[in-house]
Amino acid sequence: MNTPIPLGSPIVSPTRAHFDTVPQTPFELERSFTHRLHTLTKVTDRVTQSAYLTDADIGFSEGRCLAAVGAFSPLSINDLAARANLDKGQASRAAQALVDQGWVRKAPSPSDRRGVVLTLTATGKKRWDKLQSVIAQRNADILACLNPTERETLSTLLDRLLDHAQTHATPRTAP
Repeated sequence: MNTPIPLGSPIVSPTRAHFDTVPQTPFELERSFTHRLHTLTKVTDRVTQSAYLTDADIGFSEGRCLAAVGAFSPLSINDLAARANLDKGQASRAAQALVDQGWVRKAPSPSDRRGVVLTLTATGKKRWDKLQSVIAQRNADILACLNPTERETLSTLLDRLLDHAQTHATPRTAP
C-alpha cells in the first residue's frame, strides 16, 4: 500500500508512490495565475488608454509618465521608467513628449552630469490633477464588482505578492 506524501514535503526525486497518490490533472493555461493576471492587465490597459485619451486628452504612455512624475517627483529617466513600468526608451520618449507639451520640466541632474531631473510645470500640475480623477475612476470601475471587504483583502494580497515578487524574483537566463 502506498503512503500519501504530506503536503509541503520536499520531493527531491518523485517516486512511483508519489505519482499513484497525487492526482494528475491537465494543465489549464486559462486558469493559471500569470495568464489571468496578464489578461486582466491587457483588458484594463485597453480601457484605461481610451479613458486617458477621452477624459484627459493624453496618450497612455505619456499619462503613465505624467502620473509618475506627479506622484514621485523629482525623477530621473531611470526612476521614471521604473515608476511608470516602461522600458527606458519608452520613458525617455514619453518624457520628451511631456516636455514638448510644457507639462514637465527637464533640468540637469545635480548628482549626475549626464542625467536629468523631471518635475511638473504649473500646466503639468493642472493636467496631473485632471489625470488623478481619471485614474481614481478607472480604479473604481475595475473594483466595482468587489465589496469593501473583498477590496481590502485584494489590496493586502496584492501588496504581499508584489513584495514577494520584488524580493524573490530573479530573471532566469537561457542555457
